[in-house]
Amino acid sequence: MVLRQTIKFCSSRDGTRIAVASVGSGPPLLRAAHWLSHVEYDLESPIWRPWLTAFSERNTYVRYDQRGCGLSDRQPADISFDAWLADLEAVADTIDQRSFPLLGMSQGGALAIAFALRHPERVSHLILFGAYARGAHHRATNEAERLEAKTLVDLIRVGWGRDNPAFRQVFTSLFIPGGTAEQHRWWNDLERISTSPEIAALTLEQLHQIDVTAMAAQLRVPTLVLHARGDARVPFEEGRKLAGLIQNARFVPLESSNHTLLPSEPAWLQFLAEIRSFLTPEAETLRRPSVDRAGLTAAEAEVLALVAAGLDNRAIAGQLGKAEKTVRNQLSSILDKLGVRSRAEAIVLALKD
Repeated sequence: MVLRQTIKFCSSRDGTRIAVASVGSGPPLLRAAHWLSHVEYDLESPIWRPWLTAFSERNTYVRYDQRGCGLSDRQPADISFDAWLADLEAVADTIDQRSFPLLGMSQGGALAIAFALRHPERVSHLILFGAYARGAHHRATNEAERLEAKTLVDLIRVGWGRDNPAFRQVFTSLFIPGGTAEQHRWWNDLERISTSPEIAALTLEQLHQIDVTAMAAQLRVPTLVLHARGDARVPFEEGRKLAGLIQNARFVPLESSNHTLLPSEPAWLQFLAEIRSFLTPEAETLRRPSVDRAGLTAAEAEVLALVAAGLDNRAIAGQLGKAEKTVRNQLSSILDKLGVRSRAEAIVLALKD
């Protein structure tokens, strides 16, 4: 699939230039900035490109580089939560539509919460993934946890800019422990390319100080919270607590060890399906027949059951003794009869029925 991206710039409150990228068409979906991004480099990423493809399928997916990162101004005078929030407000002002869904990942979740509380009329839906209300210093319960947070900052200052990726691999292993060698190499490179060691260290120090607990408790925006059970970067318990703070928030645990989901894992399909159902529940219900009423043949129903179990086309073909092309054709027929456009949406229907 060819992704056509548009990159523009806007100015934050203090004059810092922020790079804003959009891909796809349709109603806007805005992603709050998170640590480590490069809107140009991400387009060819084996990790982020699937995200761009998925979120631009039905929306104009808008994202931007945090100050000090990527194509945004690399040496801003202010690295702080308030400055990050001002950047998000500046990017939101570039969106013509009054109200839009807002996605907050990792520390972007705290920014999204602060923005939604300050501008509730602008946020139609709030999606929080791998997010937290409390940074490392606020959630630390002993000296060892505080030392760990400080050590990560020191690692950045010592090894972030080196050609040898050994120091950066520590962070890569926290973000995508389940990644392939290629994905780890790419993430190691992203760390070096996205920002300087000093800006990275200052950024992480600020992340450790985040606390939006009181803000989260005041939110009255439809909210979906998703979190990987084995997340090594942000503990699963922090996601659960965050969902408990926000009135009527829906919490979805995901079976993954990755802080950033990878397209090869079953949790990725569940993640997409949950978000799409959250954003368009009425339209999806009206458009889709149930599996029981879809008129699937016995062979198609058998394929759908294996799809719902997380098998890919090759594995399904091997288990059923069919050619992979036959499975692919049957899956196309299944999607058509169910009135859906992806495996993830088919899985949601199959699991509901």
